[in-house]
Amino acid sequence: MARTSLKMLADHLHLSQGTVSRALNGYTDISAATRLRVRDAARDMGYAPNPTARRLATGIAEAVAYVMPQRGDSMSESFVTPLLQGLGEALAGRGWDLLIVQAATVPEEVAALRRLTATRQIGGVVLSRPRKSDARIDFLRGAGFPFVVHGRSEGCAAYAWYDVDSRAAFAEAVGRLAALGHRRIGFVGAPLHFTFAQDRRDGYRAALAAHGLDADPGLEAVAALDDTAGEAAAAALLSRDPAPTALLCATDPQALGALAAIRARGMVPGRDVSVIGYDGLSIGRHANPPLSTMAQPQADSGRRLGEMLLALVDGGAPTDYQELHRAEFLRRDTDGPAPESGPPNNHREKNR
Repeated sequence: MARTSLKMLADHLHLSQGTVSRALNGYTDISAATRLRVRDAARDMGYAPNPTARRLATGIAEAVAYVMPQRGDSMSESFVTPLLQGLGEALAGRGWDLLIVQAATVPEEVAALRRLTATRQIGGVVLSRPRKSDARIDFLRGAGFPFVVHGRSEGCAAYAWYDVDSRAAFAEAVGRLAALGHRRIGFVGAPLHFTFAQDRRDGYRAALAAHGLDADPGLEAVAALDDTAGEAAAAALLSRDPAPTALLCATDPQALGALAAIRARGMVPGRDVSVIGYDGLSIGRHANPPLSTMAQPQADSGRRLGEMLLALVDGGAPTDYQELHRAEFLRRDTDGPAPESGPPNNHREKNR
């Protein structure tokens, strides 16, 4: 059976090929009624667009590169999977493909982006985990190439981004713990070259002051974003005298490590020491005990990032696509009232 061509579809609808093409690609200069009529006919006739022909006609490769954060940044699979699922769904609605870019260093990421944009293998880029000063963003802005950032860096007023308000999330978490009677709240943060890490620490510190709690530099730690680093940082904080009765962690993997550090000292998370993480990862439901966390919408954010990028490809202004959302507190079993006498410091570490 012969493949249905764009010309055949246009002839059937008594429309020009240009009108049919723009309708299929969602251009708003084509009426909604016409777009719907064209899509219905394309479905009924089994029309599938020829990606090579469309690329030649528009000069735009129908693929988006998602730059996977470096391994050292410890982006967990349970975080990135729903984000990529949402991003892929948004792109699939336009018949676009998703390309994953992985590199070991920032210069290698920039080199990969330079190669992909120069050879026109992609039509847009999605970046995650931006640094305060980010060479990837500088390159894409200089190249005038469509991109959107999951997060923000310095100079974010000039480009498209989707972010969750980390500062507000950690201020809310401190407020919740203060309402439960906690006066010594520790903080396991992330490396401060990341914008989100600075925001989370700023939110923590500002909320301490707002609730009349003294800031103690000895109750703050900076760690890599994984559970091993989180366990080590939490163990160091719990060794202080007096020890914190609660810990806030910049990521859920860090918080899972903190739970392990608490159990290693013979204490019960949520009873002797409270813990609140950040991300809302599904693995937190299966922690021992289930992890309380500030959750961000990974699938929704991925889908929205894809929609925003496609709008930029269609000629949208980057400054029209800047969205700040709020995290949602998921209360499980690791936050509870502060123990009256503080956490027991006489427990010896034992094998788990």
